[in-house]
Amino acid sequence: MRLSLNFIVICIFLLSSSLVKSQVQHKEITFKKVEGTDLKLHIFGPKGEKENQNKAAIIFFFGGGWVGGTPEQFYPHCEHLSKKGMLAISAEYRTEKSHGTTPFQCVEDGKSAIRWIRKNSKKLGVDPNKIVAAGGSAGGHVAACTGIIKGFETGDLNISSKPQALILFNPVCDTSLNGYGNKKVGKKWRSISPLHHAINSTTPTCIFHGTADTTVPLKNVLEFQKAIQEQKIKCELHTYKGAKHGFFNHGRGDGKAYEDTVKKMTLFLVEQGFLKTKQR
Repeated sequence: MRLSLNFIVICIFLLSSSLVKSQVQHKEITFKKVEGTDLKLHIFGPKGEKENQNKAAIIFFFGGGWVGGTPEQFYPHCEHLSKKGMLAISAEYRTEKSHGTTPFQCVEDGKSAIRWIRKNSKKLGVDPNKIVAAGGSAGGHVAACTGIIKGFETGDLNISSKPQALILFNPVCDTSLNGYGNKKVGKKWRSISPLHHAINSTTPTCIFHGTADTTVPLKNVLEFQKAIQEQKIKCELHTYKGAKHGFFNHGRGDGKAYEDTVKKMTLFLVEQGFLKTKQR
């Protein structure tokens, strides 16, 4: 009897999970072939939406110190935003573990992903002028570089790889000796340091960071925010007292930080015109 009851409980759980997931469509599409590997976009869209609708799109880049990581990190964010009407994407990119690459190739792949989305915007039902780049930690660095850093481009250069907004979760924004990852980028650190290219910023930015982050110092982000604001560009920073690196992830702690960052992320997208209504 106990076995039967447990079986029923499991079935109910699986059914409820499938009903939630059925609200969105999930598919994977190759956007780049490199070094014998297909790099894919993990795409989430509102189920039943017509493909020709001009939705805003957001693309997330996972964290992992440019060494590893997985697109699944931002699946919860993608599911949330796809239910709000956006095309939400979590991108693959080469890492040190998968391809023996450096941060420079990570940025190159990030730009390739945005260029592919813009090139295929009609098929995806996306407004090519409403693309947001987002990411956490090293993925936040990749996202920031797509909006600020020049160069590291491949493919059809007639198509822009620059997003219209940035959402960054404890991002690496300074690759100097005062920041993170200097040993990984070496003497060319300045060419890939968002802080040192903030003068090029034209992209509204939203940042989330913990005050107890010992991986990416809060000081780096405060300097980054100041540098962007000096260009008269919106850059809002939400700090979380006592929060450490990665605090924003789904399933971390009691979940309150995830819920709050998602709420503020959604509000930012509404205020910037990527979402129509102020929904949680």
